[in-house]
Amino acid sequence: MWQFLLLGTSLLVTGGRCQCLSEYTEMFAEAGSQAVLPCVCRSPSTSAAIVLWSKDLEGTVWRKGKSGLEHWGIGAAQRVRCPHSEVGAGDYSLYIKEVREEDSGKYTCMVQDGEKNISKRILLRVIKVSISPPAPVEGNKMTITCNVSPWPQEATVSWMLNEKRVYPDSADYVLSKNQASVLESKASAGMMGNWSCVVHKGRKPGKATTALTVRGIVNPSSASAKVYAEVGSAVTLPCVFSTGLTPSDTVWERLDTSGSALPLPPSFNLSSLLSLPPWDRSVGVGQVGQGDGGRYRCSGTVEGHRVTREMQLVTAQVLSNSPSTQKAPVSLTCHLSDASEVTEYEWVRVTYDLNGTQSESSVQKGSVLGINRVTDSNSGEWACRFHGKEGALGSVTYHLHLMSGLMGDNETGSSSNVAVVAGLGFFLLVLLLVLVQMYRNYRRRKLILLYPALETIVHTIANEREDRERNRVKEDEISK
Repeated sequence: MWQFLLLGTSLLVTGGRCQCLSEYTEMFAEAGSQAVLPCVCRSPSTSAAIVLWSKDLEGTVWRKGKSGLEHWGIGAAQRVRCPHSEVGAGDYSLYIKEVREEDSGKYTCMVQDGEKNISKRILLRVIKVSISPPAPVEGNKMTITCNVSPWPQEATVSWMLNEKRVYPDSADYVLSKNQASVLESKASAGMMGNWSCVVHKGRKPGKATTALTVRGIVNPSSASAKVYAEVGSAVTLPCVFSTGLTPSDTVWERLDTSGSALPLPPSFNLSSLLSLPPWDRSVGVGQVGQGDGGRYRCSGTVEGHRVTREMQLVTAQVLSNSPSTQKAPVSLTCHLSDASEVTEYEWVRVTYDLNGTQSESSVQKGSVLGINRVTDSNSGEWACRFHGKEGALGSVTYHLHLMSGLMGDNETGSSSNVAVVAGLGFFLLVLLLVLVQMYRNYRRRKLILLYPALETIVHTIANEREDRERNRVKEDEISK
């Protein structure tokens, strides 16, 4: 205490020689952060300076004597420091880590360094944002409170969600009280994120932030979600609750235009729910049909409150004009049951090399692809990709076959077909004759085997006939 009195006396005696005048500063600090209370005089200083930090009504917080010996007080003093490396540069700022609401109040910085005397007063206001209940269930009431200690008079408060201002721009859920600003609303998935309270007083506003987690259906996160699927493919409609929740009475429904419930299409596989965790009520669709597009709703009961989420299934397919001849142009149209969010279509040709490696080449933009004539160079797999404002939404494929064009050609196609049929007929005729001859030989040998003696007689007679023929030829030659 004697050093505090000495510093006060020195300021009175040497006030005319002070190089840094007394100052008063107000500042904000977020609860849990590190606060830096400024006390700076940018003039030559020595390490032998006497520094005293005190707080009104509590006394000494931190003190350093000429010898360099440091002393800490009580309360916040156990979490403060004044870096020695900065003292030589005239910086005597006090650092308070993990600021608490009880650290708020008026602080005094007094420095005596030879003929240089410094006296600075700092009012520290601590801002804290709290949520009650800490993790509300979707649809239940909740409050977000911004406390400032001590509360600044004539201050204004604004609220931000994920760095976007929501109040006073929107007055859906605001209630003001003395020494606090309170937001009241029903918890919803759209409120999840970082909530910031900004207090405006003076040149530099104060800000505190906390994260809000709403328990309920986390996927999809909003009722405007859309799931894109190709007709004939499999897809999963998500309905995932917060991890750890076990919803009861979960129901999947299809909705008509008026919001009334309809039976689910037969392609929906509700038995797949049995193999999923209790908080995952997503349903699989084995094969999406053309008429499956529309709105669907998943609902379940959590802690006595009914939580619901709607989503839309958008079906996609490629429609072809089916040309009558090979030379006729082909038109492929990328069709979606709801294209309201599509901003761009892209047609891509997909090819594969001998190793099965896939390569793609973008051909054109737009929902319709026109092909003058189907050839080897443009037949095969085509993909229509559709994009929205935030990126790709989905894609649909179509296989363009070259044979579909050959079947309708009345000129070269007909003559080539006749030649193929004639050649095939001749080949079958020859094959039939060969088979008949083979069968006759087979039957003959079978009959002969039944009478082996007869075979010997026939063979002997045949030999004798051949001998007589040879003898007659010889006799005729001699007589000549």
